[in-house]
Amino acid sequence: MADANPGKPISEIASHLGLGAADLISYGHTKAKVKLDVLKKHPPRGKLVLVSAITPTPAGEGKTTTTIGLGQALSQLKQSVCLALREPSLGPCLGMKGGATGGGRSQVVPAEEINLHFTGDFHAVTSANNLLAALLDNHIYRGRGINIDPRRITWKRVLDMNDRALRNIIIGLGGVLQGVPRESGFDITAASEIMAILCLAEDYEDLQARLDRILVAFTHDGEPVTARILNATGALTALLKEAMQPNLVQTLEGTPAFVHGGPFANIAHGCNSVVATKMALGLADWVVTEAGFGFDLGAEKFFDIKCKSAGLDTAAVILVATCRALKTHGGVKLGDLTTPNLEALQNGLGNLDKHVENIMQFGEKPIVCLNRFAGDHDEEIDLVRKHCASKLQVPFALSNVFEEGGAGGIELAHTLIQQAEKVSNPYKSLYNWNEDVKSKIWKVANSMYGAQKIHYAKKAERDLASIKKLKYDKLPVCIAKTPASLTDDPKVVGRPENFSVTVREILIAAGAGFLIPITGDILRMPGLSKTPQAENIRVKDGRIEGIK
Repeated sequence: MADANPGKPISEIASHLGLGAADLISYGHTKAKVKLDVLKKHPPRGKLVLVSAITPTPAGEGKTTTTIGLGQALSQLKQSVCLALREPSLGPCLGMKGGATGGGRSQVVPAEEINLHFTGDFHAVTSANNLLAALLDNHIYRGRGINIDPRRITWKRVLDMNDRALRNIIIGLGGVLQGVPRESGFDITAASEIMAILCLAEDYEDLQARLDRILVAFTHDGEPVTARILNATGALTALLKEAMQPNLVQTLEGTPAFVHGGPFANIAHGCNSVVATKMALGLADWVVTEAGFGFDLGAEKFFDIKCKSAGLDTAAVILVATCRALKTHGGVKLGDLTTPNLEALQNGLGNLDKHVENIMQFGEKPIVCLNRFAGDHDEEIDLVRKHCASKLQVPFALSNVFEEGGAGGIELAHTLIQQAEKVSNPYKSLYNWNEDVKSKIWKVANSMYGAQKIHYAKKAERDLASIKKLKYDKLPVCIAKTPASLTDDPKVVGRPENFSVTVREILIAAGAGFLIPITGDILRMPGLSKTPQAENIRVKDGRIEGIK
């Protein structure tokens, strides 16, 4: 469907937001970057709406599709609206997930270009990250007086691809002219600290200041080595100059959409860029954004990291669920999801309950949006509706934006407007940044996941001691955890109880401004599935096919 809709000229979409040609850097007919000067001319004024979801399952939830469809529905109601989304990563697009531009009649376009190279932002982040790695290795090779300990390098190279073979490697082989041999590895670009910095920086000055603070290694005396010490940040900023500017595109129905930044929520903070969000808030009355995976991951980080650091707040929160996903949490196998099963659906509602409780801990009362799939049964939909009304006592709306576009989201849009008109209290942070690190981790794991105990591996304990010594202990925590479960075990579905979470190590992202506790078996470089989506992609008559 997106293939058949090339979209309106991007200048026309920009004009709906009050932007002119002087504000844009055009990337062809349907894409443009918007200059950062727009932020000064249009300070934030709109209402921010966050869309999150229950714990993801292979059955699908449709969070991005719902976000886009809601924006289109608000447009149909003659509301001033703009979307603020993340950019897809090549890794998942060519791996198991496929495209990430929505679905059916609720997509952003040009879908194939957004899913693949887009405007080059991911490539810019990759280049900047790897330049810093190259400069670091050059300092070690040249011995330029910094006395870097090759055994205590914290900075890895990145690649925007799922490639398990690069997780752990040896570099510098080949003799004295080829570098200093050492262990290293690759992360995926979405996990790069530079991606997080790009998404949290407020302007070019803030970008460079954050780049300055990146911790890359330690000396033999245990002193930290930063990007500033390596004289790297000028070049890094230059590589990121264009990438820092938000990308403007449109939905299938012509609703404006900023698509900018792409950190994953399971291994990073999972939100689009601050500059895109604030720019949208300055140009529209309603801004609909999303945070990756379930509320326990991206949305928690949205509030505790993004909103806290950027001074943002929400007018409403929407929690997306499907009957299919809820039945999966109730124990139904994928092949049996089309068969009515009220018992399994009832059992799976515990996961919905937990996420609603999580949202309320931030002082927000969510709207539960049931995203309708073809083949859903009315009696199952009624069960969820009644559960929201009687037990949870939260607003409920049925959405069918996949099949109907904006028209299928009118009920949700009306519910949102009604909810946002009520007095919205400022959100409550889950923890104070000044608390000790273990306390912050405990509050997230206990409050958001339901964990009753946290086990720290020996390396994590050593990391905690180092973090305190280096005075990074007042940073917030950005916990890396499987998105497939409330626990750190991806096989555990539903609403588990009486479980513990294991913290293997804690990374310091000083430039981004947070700590990254690594839990369970989570990896920062994914691998390809048995049959990756890349095997289904073709170019026919000059058009790309197979990205779903």
